[in-house]
Amino acid sequence: MGSKNKLKRFKENETFNNVFQPTREELVNNQFALKGKWNEEFFKNDHPIVLELGCGKGEYAVGLAQKFPEKNFIGIDIKGARFWRGAKTSAEEDLPNVAFVRTQIELIDYLFANQEVSEIWITFPDPQIKYKRTKHRLTNTAFLQLYKKILKPDGVVNLKTDSEFMHGYTLGLLHGEGHEVIYANHHVYKNEGAPEEVTSIQTFYEKQYLAVGKAITFVRFRVV
Repeated sequence: MGSKNKLKRFKENETFNNVFQPTREELVNNQFALKGKWNEEFFKNDHPIVLELGCGKGEYAVGLAQKFPEKNFIGIDIKGARFWRGAKTSAEEDLPNVAFVRTQIELIDYLFANQEVSEIWITFPDPQIKYKRTKHRLTNTAFLQLYKKILKPDGVVNLKTDSEFMHGYTLGLLHGEGHEVIYANHHVYKNEGAPEEVTSIQTFYEKQYLAVGKAITFVRFRVV
């Protein structure tokens, strides 16, 4: 993507009322006004809040918002030029139940109060295969505890990935730490039983993976 396109998208993001771009300083100093008040101040309802972490173009956040109007969805990514597409689509289709936040995922406990979130989706994250990158892996122990903090007691996490490594690493960690694996599938388009929203919504990159025959895996779990 050219720098001119990025700048154009950054500027357009500033015009969307469903996009929030707090600074790191605002967050760590607890100056983000929507923390603990997303339903009250933004969505204006009491529906469950669902996050898409590392949302990219926001395809899952938007797709889920269209499919489940009785829930609220928030896509989070540090790259605003990417989720511009999802924010723009949401504005064009007048979807009241979807928003986007530009920030780092490790700061989500500054965005949401304890037990404010009902569900988390992690879609096609970078598996961070190198050992030294383990701390950036979105299902490592530190991130799981971060999710537990903002999730309701019965809240769940969904991991959808094309990485057999990420799938296996996550299952191993979940079993090793005693978390609850609700459902696991090594090939959602070949093996039956995957939740409908797992196969009916496909991201741009997912379609590319499927075109070359890569298996798409899925895990739904609860951090205990």
